[in-house]
Amino acid sequence: MLTAVDHVQLAAPPGSEEPLRRFYTGTLGMTEIPKPPALAAKGGCWFRAGTVHLHLGIEPGFRPSAKGHPGLRVTGIEAYAARLEAHGTPVTWDADLPGHRRFYARDPVGNRLEFLEPDTEV
Repeated sequence: MLTAVDHVQLAAPPGSEEPLRRFYTGTLGMTEIPKPPALAAKGGCWFRAGTVHLHLGIEPGFRPSAKGHPGLRVTGIEAYAARLEAHGTPVTWDADLPGHRRFYARDPVGNRLEFLEPDTEV
């Protein structure tokens, strides 16, 4: 029986750890968590915010997915979008999911990220 999503792993090109660290900690406000030594040797970095865990793994020949993405639930979505834009990350609003406000953004290596918040007027 499935009980929860433990983490989401996204791919990244070799040598991209520093821009990813700046984005996920500085722009998104996540905390970097140490990787176990055997996994740290492979590169990449892990982040968390509360119960949300994102792992960025190094993938030679990396190409960002055009469609695949994690959906990240936020509170205060307007302020969160403004935070991303203030850090130089463009956001694209999308009104196609009933009962939610949401936007998309891309991390420094092109991974697509969805940010959403349920409407309070439901």
